[in-house]
Amino acid sequence: MAVSILLGSRIVSMFLLFNLFSSEFGFLRPGSSLGINYGQVANNLPSPEQVRLLLTSLRITKTRIYDTNPGVLTAFANTGIDLIVTVPNEAVGMMMDPRQALQWVMTNVQPYFPATKITGISVGNEVYTSDDPTLMSNLVPALLSIHSALVQLDLDSYIHVSTANSLAVLENSYPPSMGSFKPEMANLVVPFLQFLAATKSPFWINAYPYFAYKDSPAKVSLDYVLFNPNAGMVDPYTRLRYDNMLYAQVDAVIFAIARLGYGGVEVRVSETGWPSKGDPNEVGATVENARAYNRNLLLRQIRSEGTPVRPNQRLEVYLFALFNEDMKPGPTSERNYGLYQPDGTMVYNVGLAALTSSASVSLTSSATRENGETMNRIHVMRLPPCPNTTKKKQQRQYTGGGTKAIESFATWIALRVIIR
Repeated sequence: MAVSILLGSRIVSMFLLFNLFSSEFGFLRPGSSLGINYGQVANNLPSPEQVRLLLTSLRITKTRIYDTNPGVLTAFANTGIDLIVTVPNEAVGMMMDPRQALQWVMTNVQPYFPATKITGISVGNEVYTSDDPTLMSNLVPALLSIHSALVQLDLDSYIHVSTANSLAVLENSYPPSMGSFKPEMANLVVPFLQFLAATKSPFWINAYPYFAYKDSPAKVSLDYVLFNPNAGMVDPYTRLRYDNMLYAQVDAVIFAIARLGYGGVEVRVSETGWPSKGDPNEVGATVENARAYNRNLLLRQIRSEGTPVRPNQRLEVYLFALFNEDMKPGPTSERNYGLYQPDGTMVYNVGLAALTSSASVSLTSSATRENGETMNRIHVMRLPPCPNTTKKKQQRQYTGGGTKAIESFATWIALRVIIR
């Protein structure tokens, strides 16, 4: 009876019709996988069971949620969908206590695993840009406690632990080779990177080229942020060419991490997307731009692209977001990042049901090299401090390009980069 009820609902019908009759593409082939953020800050979303059917019909095999909703964890059992769950910011302090962390894992993870394929735990979200010093200082002890709990329960080889960061953790991000963390954050970031390196966990970054364009539409090329291969910039120090801002942002983070001596840490994009609607002052928030950004990103990921710094390592990306969420605070754009309306209609067609490749297709697969090795490393040797550049005070920092003039760094001449 449950199956017939689901199949009879309008939302499922819309999803399946999209799969069957998408005029632009066709089906995703078996073995392909996409990553997407499944936010739930809304009062009109479909049930977790309906979302499960949507994701499986689209052959999306990786998703991220911002809590440990038991309904979602139960609904996703035996689907093979990789799931990242989240410890909310308000609970990070409690996780410092190893007993509390163990209880949290035993309550929110262990009962569902392995039927529900939980592969990651995000401890907080954008903690280092929260303006809460106590929360920031509590993060690494919480990470250690959560990881220790996983070790005690023999889950650490299946589930990695990290946190998602805003791009605003960077002091400099342009050009990419000048990427560096804010100096005042060094005492926080270094222990965090030590933890990631020791546990072989990724550095997650929430990267939104949209904000760069919205804030400076006269200086930032729309073609550059929307993945037009004819647009872009060349890093004057590495001579690497960037034809899109997202890859430049990621490489800026890679360089920043390498400057602190942890070039082997993998960088993954935990969020990126583009709003389809905004307030009058939110330049660029349109259906056309949202479709172009997400579709072009998906097409590039089909080709297993890496960034210019790590070209042989597929960049892992989670799109934001699956649904528009009507209860999110803030400007209109915050409620309009979804690919779908809650009733199952598409906000716009990116061809998600049919981006295919004869090889394995994944926005979110584990990083691999063509020869089977697991990490492309950057080593930055004897780097002096970066020259000071203009500080970005906005919520998310960005990497410039296109028409923006490159600032002079004549005194900074000791950069030597080995990519292997």
